[in-house]
Amino acid sequence: MGKLTGKVAVVTGASKGIGAAIAKALGAEGASVVVNYASSKAGADKVVEAITASGGKAVSVKADVSNAEDAKALIDDAIRTFGRLDVLVNNSGVYEFAPLEAITEQSFHRIFNINVLGLLLVTQAAAKHLPEGGSVINIGSGVSRITPANSAVYTATKGAVDAITGVLSRELGPRKIRVNSLNPGMVETEGTYSAGFIGSELEKTLVAQVPLGRIGQPDEIADIAVFLATKESRWLSGETLIASGGMR
Repeated sequence: MGKLTGKVAVVTGASKGIGAAIAKALGAEGASVVVNYASSKAGADKVVEAITASGGKAVSVKADVSNAEDAKALIDDAIRTFGRLDVLVNNSGVYEFAPLEAITEQSFHRIFNINVLGLLLVTQAAAKHLPEGGSVINIGSGVSRITPANSAVYTATKGAVDAITGVLSRELGPRKIRVNSLNPGMVETEGTYSAGFIGSELEKTLVAQVPLGRIGQPDEIADIAVFLATKESRWLSGETLIASGGMR
């Protein structure tokens, strides 16, 4: 029996990368998983297939988390399908790097709407259903501590996630619902490949600053998410866990 048998989890932005790894890991521990996606149904369905092939339960649900109606519908689907909700992983996010002079209103609002407003809207909808012992896991980023150049907007959104995590841990704490932030450093995903990061000089430069000497893997972040979802982390709330191989 898995550590999450009988529990239900919603993972936003779970069609690929870290979100997909988290969804699979939660499913492997016995959770029934709602795999959210915004555009890649094929990717989400592959995650569902992987979970069900291993004997788990999962469904894919399309929703734009930055839209209040979609966010509510996502949670309603979870309740309608599985009857309850115990774990919410706010993983949906986009990133775009640009120097100060290249920042536009359009890109600012797009990144903030998904990374920050989306997190708030989905958590707002989920909080009505989460029971005592429920866990909200916000996926932040190591950039909120490293503050790299050309990332003002993206880093600002992840700094907001850190702050919101602390606030919501206080708001939901009286109901014994825990809220924590999991902040990965560099991770090898489809996104880092498509951005040309893997194999670049930038990768070599950044890896040289990582005490463990490499970039992370999605399953390594997923294992920490499982910990935050289970009773083993029952005395953690309002925390920011930096999973970066020691890079600060």
